[in-house]
Amino acid sequence: MKIIKLLKNIQIFSSKSGQTLIELLLVMGISAIFLPALIVGIISSREGKVQQTQRIKALGYVKEAEEATRSVREQGWSTFAENGTYYPVINGSAWELTLGTETINEPTGSEFTRQVVISDVYRNTLSGPIVPQDNPGAVIDPSTKKVEITVSWIQPIPASIVSTIYLTRHLENAAYTETTQAHFNAGTKTGVTVKATSLPLIDDDGEVILGSGGNSDWCSPTVDSNTLDLPKNGVALSVSAIPGIAFVGTGENASGVSFAKVNVNSANPPVPTLGYTFDGYKTNGVFGNSNYGYLATDNNGKEVVIIDLNNVIDNKYQEAGYFNAPGNGSGNSVYIVGSTGYMITDGKLYNFNMSNMATCGSSGCPIIDSDGVALSGTGKKVVVVGSYAYVAIEGSTYKMDIIDMSNQANLVRVGRISIDSQDAKDIYVSTADPSNVNRAYLVTGQSSTQNEFFIIDISSKTSPSLVGSLNTSPMNPQGITVVPGNHAIIVGSGGEQYKVLDISNESNPSRCGGVTLPGGVAINGISSILDANNNAYSYIVIAQDPEFRIIEGGPGGGYAMSGNFESQTFNPGYSTANNRLSATFSIPPSTGIAFQVSLADLIGGNCPSSGSYTFVGPDGTSGTYFTFNSGESITFPFATFNNYKNPGQCMRYKAYLSTTNPNNTPVLNDVTINYSP
Repeated sequence: MKIIKLLKNIQIFSSKSGQTLIELLLVMGISAIFLPALIVGIISSREGKVQQTQRIKALGYVKEAEEATRSVREQGWSTFAENGTYYPVINGSAWELTLGTETINEPTGSEFTRQVVISDVYRNTLSGPIVPQDNPGAVIDPSTKKVEITVSWIQPIPASIVSTIYLTRHLENAAYTETTQAHFNAGTKTGVTVKATSLPLIDDDGEVILGSGGNSDWCSPTVDSNTLDLPKNGVALSVSAIPGIAFVGTGENASGVSFAKVNVNSANPPVPTLGYTFDGYKTNGVFGNSNYGYLATDNNGKEVVIIDLNNVIDNKYQEAGYFNAPGNGSGNSVYIVGSTGYMITDGKLYNFNMSNMATCGSSGCPIIDSDGVALSGTGKKVVVVGSYAYVAIEGSTYKMDIIDMSNQANLVRVGRISIDSQDAKDIYVSTADPSNVNRAYLVTGQSSTQNEFFIIDISSKTSPSLVGSLNTSPMNPQGITVVPGNHAIIVGSGGEQYKVLDISNESNPSRCGGVTLPGGVAINGISSILDANNNAYSYIVIAQDPEFRIIEGGPGGGYAMSGNFESQTFNPGYSTANNRLSATFSIPPSTGIAFQVSLADLIGGNCPSSGSYTFVGPDGTSGTYFTFNSGESITFPFATFNNYKNPGQCMRYKAYLSTTNPNNTPVLNDVTINYSP
């Protein structure tokens, strides 16, 4: 019995010992699970406080860098807007940015790395929202910079803080205003005049209006007695004119001068005098501005020759450059817009780049559209207005082609018109108001059964249509121009060689006057101008001595149909971003006004001369125009197009005035340009 009781006690004791062992093992297992987490938690809590302290310090360094960067920006855009990696330092009493990355060592042993990265900003349009650089159509914004500030540290845990801000140049805008007669008279006036403001607000207050139109006097022309005999025995074939200057080209044989500049003073009647000349080529067409003359020649290695009118040696102009068109044809016609040339050689129209005249002189001006554009026949004459070229055609049932040049690298014929007539000889399209180009005027060879003068509606560039026509027989037309007051002037040979038409009724144009030169001599070319006194004249070249003559149309009683004003150059002395243009003007019924702007870089340390500026509209090309209400402003395109570059240093604007009522004129009172250094 005692033995049994003892065995039971031993069993009970063994059972309790096993239970205790199990409990001990359980406690040890649980501790093994939770103790590491507890220890890590304690450690992390301690390090978390340190990490939080580091983050607070880093945030302070970020804010300091932001303020330092803004301070540098406020010191001047040019000192700030260079892309790169920088860090801020104090120089004297001002912040500046130094290239590189900064290491900040604190007394506590903490170490931070800080950098400020400045980079370009891109937008989806010239003034649209910010987009990535690789976004289709992304355009760089030269007046905004992206600033990315990074502060990083290693201990206790590697981390960083990044702040991104955008800064613009517009903190220190300045403005340039033109409003006085002195301002406006310093510009170039074509078919416009400057007068005192009737209710002046300041001294010498001025305004720009359309010039005299000469409505009726064109129909009573008289030949002035002042003439000019050109040197040698060549045949004068072409003439191009700007106020005060005529450019004459000779062809058919090599015995004449290739080119002659004729100076015409503002006397009444004007007196022509021979300037300098240029030899060496037979000239089929001529174009000129104040700095260069451009010849379309029969030299198939130099279909276009460029003459420097500011470089004279032994009384001869010097060749500045040339363009060699593909193939072996002759240059038939040449036209220049800004730094881009356009020329016709047989059945092709080509364009070429004259932005680097040194290149044009050494190896020829580079072609832009390598294969040009095929014409409907042989091109006779080209006129360029806005984004389109208009070409007179011979050797085809189509007498006029319209070429879309909005993509200079790919000229495209978009329209043409078939006319029952002989070959086209000349074409006129007004360039005074490129924002409103809706008529072309064409003359063709003489026919006993067909008309020779045609008015064409070119409002639709793809579908031009005939508006009216007239039989000019027995004249054989060679040239045409259209003058203010709804008059066209046709010149040629046979019958009345100088014929004036009233085109106010476009569907039924009629003769209103003319001149018959003695001896039946042919008139080969015509160019009409309004001089500085708003008197109207036609310069003509004929096939016998004296070759250069002037026919007076006389001052008129109404306003010209159109004209333009090109401002003087404003150079603030440093490169700027032009932001806005605003203007004050009035536009009575039947009148209109449009604007273009130009901004160019210095060339050889100086602003470009007149004729070397590219004027653009809202899309940054020369084919568009700004129209807005008086007192409003427009945004300068941030773009590069030919010689237009924003930012740039040399500013100009151009105003295009027009009217369909000879008794009304738009009035330009002032223009203000807002810009940022």
